[in-house]
Amino acid sequence: MQTILRFARAIAATALLCAAAAPAEAQVLGPAPAEIADCTDTALPSRARIRLCIPRRGWNGDLLVWAHGYVSPFMPLDFYSFSFPEGFNPQEAALRRGFAFATTSYRRNGLAILPGVEDVRELVAAFHERATPDHTYLFGVSEGGLVTTLSLERYPDLYSGGLAMCGPIGSFREQLNYFGDFRVLFDYFFPGLIPGSAIQVPPDVIAGWFTDYLPEVQAAIAANPGAARQLVRTAKGAFDPDDPETIATTIINALSFNIFATNDAVAQLRGNPYDNRGRVYFGSRNDLLLNLRVARFAASPRALGNVALHETTGDVSLPLVTLHTTLDEIVPYWHEPLYLLKVDTSDRGIVVPLPVHRYGHCALTNDEILGSLELLVALGH
Repeated sequence: MQTILRFARAIAATALLCAAAAPAEAQVLGPAPAEIADCTDTALPSRARIRLCIPRRGWNGDLLVWAHGYVSPFMPLDFYSFSFPEGFNPQEAALRRGFAFATTSYRRNGLAILPGVEDVRELVAAFHERATPDHTYLFGVSEGGLVTTLSLERYPDLYSGGLAMCGPIGSFREQLNYFGDFRVLFDYFFPGLIPGSAIQVPPDVIAGWFTDYLPEVQAAIAANPGAARQLVRTAKGAFDPDDPETIATTIINALSFNIFATNDAVAQLRGNPYDNRGRVYFGSRNDLLLNLRVARFAASPRALGNVALHETTGDVSLPLVTLHTTLDEIVPYWHEPLYLLKVDTSDRGIVVPLPVHRYGHCALTNDEILGSLELLVALGH
């Protein structure tokens, strides 16, 4: 009974988090502090919104460029931050420390990695029309962590280094498979609760997720915590072994991405990118039955070709600091070693991975973020 009650409390808390956004990653950055910076909001030819800020006094000569995380395609274009636990604000952090600051909404929400790379490049060019910084550093979170890493790899002449926080930098394809696996495994352990599939979500499920479907999912998880544990184990989802409530949090957060991001990803990639035909799942009470009965999907060759355009190469010639929580339930920590395997250590680039031993997607403290930025600047000067 106590286990069921813990799961119920965790589900209720997670529902409040998810209700803030879909998925609940982004929060609006807000206006720049006019008393300490001269800021201009305008737009790029792509129609992406951009903000350019220079401190009114004591500019240190360097520019910090912020790349925001995933924003649901159902939300408006805006300047977004991230829901960090201590409310870290990248704009104020930069300006109050003497840096110039620039950011962009990207030209679209949803899957916007490649447009984000180009919009950040054009953003930096727009800043150079106003002033020439001594150094230009990128820092981004989640999807913005991949935007940061790809930008350093593809346009090294424009930047001085980057900080990628909790980004899917190891393998974009495996990140998509991670979300797909969570959905097919949920449908196996909790059949019939959510219409649609791992590769197609009906519009009425999206519209009624919080009011109709999520409450049923919450109740099912609370009623069957054993199945919930098997789901997280077989999906390789992170949870805190000292806090069983995080199992429910992981399930609901991962499912939210399937509900709100799948159709957009399929549209942007021109087909289904998820493929589990050869996947062998293990960690359940009956792995043989699971692998015989779990739904299987084949990826579209066209989609896989477009997925490949999002992959990092490890060819980085600039300082790259990565900051990642080791128990990240949304963008798993295994991206970090996968990226390091791509890096040629004989090259002149410096990749510094900084693990943070904590549960949660980019559940970073302000001091951890600021300390990583200070390290980046020291490496880039």
